[in-house]
Amino acid sequence: MSAASWSIPAIPRAVPPARGGPPGEAFLVAARPRSGRCRAAPRRLRLGRAGGVVVARAGAAEVPVADSGEAAVVFSEKFPLRRCQTVEGKAWVRVDAEPDGDGKCRIVIGCDLEGKWVLHWGVSYDGETGREWDQPPVEIRPPGSVPIKDSAIETPLEISHSSEGRVLHEVEIKFDKDTPIAVINFVLKEEGTGAWFQHKGGDFRIPLSGSLENKDPSGAKHGDKPEGSNAQPKETVPEDKGPNRKCISQFYGEYPILKSEYVENSVSVTVTENSETDKSRVKFDTDITGDVIIHWGVCKGNTMTWEIPPEPHPPKTKIFRQKALQTLLEQKTDGTGNAISFLLNADYSGLVFVLKLNEDTWLRNLENGFDFYIPLTRVDQIGSSQEPHKADEHKLDDKSSQTDGLISDIRNLVVGLSSRRGQRAKNKVLQEDILQEIERLAAEAYSIFRSPTIEIVEDSVYIDDPESVKPACSGTGSGFEILCQGFNWESHKSGKWYVELGYMPRDLYNLNCRYGTMEELKQLVNIFHQNGMKVLGDAVLNHRCAQFQNQNGVWNIFGGRINWDDRAVVADDPHFQGRGNKSSGDNFHAAPNIDHSQDFVRNDLKEWLCWMRKEVGYDGWRLDFVRGFWGGYVKDYMEASEPYFAVGEYWDSLSYTYGEMDYNQDAHRQRIVDWINATNGTAGAFDVTTKGILHMALERSEYWRLSDEKGKPPGVLGWWPSRAVTFIENHDTGSTQGHWRFPYGMEMQGYAYILTHPGTPAVFYDHIFSHLQQDIARLISVRRRLKIHCRSKIKILKAEQNLYVAEIDETVTMKIGSGHFEPSGPINWTVAVEGHDYKIWEASS
Repeated sequence: MSAASWSIPAIPRAVPPARGGPPGEAFLVAARPRSGRCRAAPRRLRLGRAGGVVVARAGAAEVPVADSGEAAVVFSEKFPLRRCQTVEGKAWVRVDAEPDGDGKCRIVIGCDLEGKWVLHWGVSYDGETGREWDQPPVEIRPPGSVPIKDSAIETPLEISHSSEGRVLHEVEIKFDKDTPIAVINFVLKEEGTGAWFQHKGGDFRIPLSGSLENKDPSGAKHGDKPEGSNAQPKETVPEDKGPNRKCISQFYGEYPILKSEYVENSVSVTVTENSETDKSRVKFDTDITGDVIIHWGVCKGNTMTWEIPPEPHPPKTKIFRQKALQTLLEQKTDGTGNAISFLLNADYSGLVFVLKLNEDTWLRNLENGFDFYIPLTRVDQIGSSQEPHKADEHKLDDKSSQTDGLISDIRNLVVGLSSRRGQRAKNKVLQEDILQEIERLAAEAYSIFRSPTIEIVEDSVYIDDPESVKPACSGTGSGFEILCQGFNWESHKSGKWYVELGYMPRDLYNLNCRYGTMEELKQLVNIFHQNGMKVLGDAVLNHRCAQFQNQNGVWNIFGGRINWDDRAVVADDPHFQGRGNKSSGDNFHAAPNIDHSQDFVRNDLKEWLCWMRKEVGYDGWRLDFVRGFWGGYVKDYMEASEPYFAVGEYWDSLSYTYGEMDYNQDAHRQRIVDWINATNGTAGAFDVTTKGILHMALERSEYWRLSDEKGKPPGVLGWWPSRAVTFIENHDTGSTQGHWRFPYGMEMQGYAYILTHPGTPAVFYDHIFSHLQQDIARLISVRRRLKIHCRSKIKILKAEQNLYVAEIDETVTMKIGSGHFEPSGPINWTVAVEGHDYKIWEASS
């Protein structure tokens, strides 16, 4: 199984992949908070121009000064920029009920946004119940239609023009008036971005029969205007009660569509120095029109620590929270963009900046996803009275001395925990407290080593007993990651792709398929690494499709480089006649379940995982269907492949009584925690418990569910946050599969919860490339700026019928639900983000 990733330095600056990766992808964003990256609305000021470019000095005089000596260029570079903007358009459905000259009725579906549009559609027949799709009959398929799986087809929309000259995209479907088709189901897809456009979180449905209560695509009855749309039902054909006659209504409806698209721009930065004035002139020039702000600071020596230069500052500059400056660029006289030029004193080695277009759009360096760094002096002028390697040694020694005590405390706690391991019941609370204290101390030790300075240590690290030290194998990375799932079930249009490559693997070493070659996959992974992204491979270890039959005609003999026989198949799988041992987990009945107790199986899989790490470049794993085998085997695989990050899919049903979800879900999360514990913490797990409880709490306005009996979060998040990967949707629960879709219209409440809470939050592909993109970006920005991490401390303040409030790390307060809340107390809180039924405050200094 393979995966790929793309850069999301924050979603408005997302870099889409050049080509889609194979199914089973997961993406890891190393969300590193940076010093001085602060947001606030700037004051809008006006001032005159000097030669079309604003000229000012920082740390010198306020008036423009001309350089008296010859200027030497120290630095000059043009940086590419990519930003996301939302374009609003409409889709429409028109049903012409009167047959044309050929006796055909027709449906026209279209939209007015630019793009490569495709209609993904299927039908339902008279007498059918439920919402399963069938492929439409061949005679009504428009030209260019392509079958998808067994239940749908995709038809490209053709380009036409309106009477006003606007470009339209439409497709026409013709059918007989007495067709047995009851409903046409569809969603729209824009192939350029891979974005899907649904109706209120579900399919559009066009009824052709009175048997479904004459519901139109919005769910309203014909003759009623659908709420929230511009639909205009026309004449309704009276229903004929005869058994073989249909009631097809004339109908026209319009529906809003929001599409995110990427715009390419650039910013040029030039630094010149003058030996006589001992000043550096910095000039910014960008082709972005409208208000553009540089959010900037300066730094000294070899550090990247943001500092504010002394006054005077350039015109139209404000100090932001004593951490950075925000300067509004001046529009160029020819209207082609913005520019500014100012002078800085020579005692600074560099300038660090990001561009701010509005509260939601911040542009960083596309090359690495971090802040722009501009040297103000030549490399040969950067020096220090202290030799660099000695300075590095001093920093390391200083950090080591700070952590000596923490390491000792952790060691003592671990010894104490081990000595009580046999006393499970009566010491459970004590052990839990010890584990939490270990988590806190580990996070504190990590924060000491995690410095805003750039340090390179080339010398080897020596230890007293090399044999006693193994490579670190963490299930959580740095703790600041955001997981981005970059695929859904329709990631690639290639027929039955799930048989060729996906969750039914066959030849594990053959990564060539219709998605591309292995070399292209390696190039893709390398591009993501160049953009500072970690890439997770989706590894299916539980089962494998056989390539040959045994003497009884059962498919249980494998080929390729890993050519196992039926000893690799568990003995208690009733369908595949395995000769291995009994399964250590639940069986997956669609393919032979692998017996991980066999040494040859584990050795081959470890070799394969290491090969994927080395040859493809994966940084870690999403582990599929881990309920199927013991977590101890996962520990073996993780210790061998040494992933940066690993997460397992342990998904089973929550607890219900007479159809109602139980308040106490401890048994459910205990099963997930037990699996994580069996891996020795080398992998985290998707927090299905939190997903289910959050789903129910929002859907039924039962926010009291979000606090357990001890006042903690009720999922894995509340017991083992550093191993909990929280999510609200994935390819199984949502997308076109829709097994457990998050309540429509409440997605942002869900993201407000997981993106402010501890754990590692996951953002879903369908939400990234949708109208939710900007709102999600705001929340990601808050999480990164305020350094919320997987071990952040949470205090639940309210959990009531229609309101949930929590405080995180004493720096963030959040609320979801329709209930009213405003924080109070000694801390001064300011609103950071707000939306429908959610609000986030941050502590202001």
